[in-house]
Amino acid sequence: MGKKIYVGNISFKATEDDIRELFSKSGEVESVKIITDMNTGNPKGFGFVEMATGEDAQRAIGALNGTMFMDRILSVAEARPQQPRERRGGPAGGRGGFKTGRESSGKSGGPGRGWR
Repeated sequence: MGKKIYVGNISFKATEDDIRELFSKSGEVESVKIITDMNTGNPKGFGFVEMATGEDAQRAIGALNGTMFMDRILSVAEARPQQPRERRGGPAGGRGGFKTGRESSGKSGGPGRGWR
């Protein structure tokens, strides 16, 4: 099984192929994933690289952490396991956007009419 590496401060212009090419100098790259914003699809500036072996991963971390790539200084470290996130919101799965009570009925009475 390969070793997963966290790569931070990635240029927003970098592609997964650019990252693959950079890391392949340190060993066999199994996968590259640049994390993108769910709503816009724009890159968030970090990602993950999975190397074929732990030795390749350590070599890549040692060689690339703190180096300049596409005008940004990379932060490269062993990836930590993802922590479970709390669900936010109620029955809508945290997406919100719904109104309750008087607001949703369309019968708010308008300005100056108040509650009855």
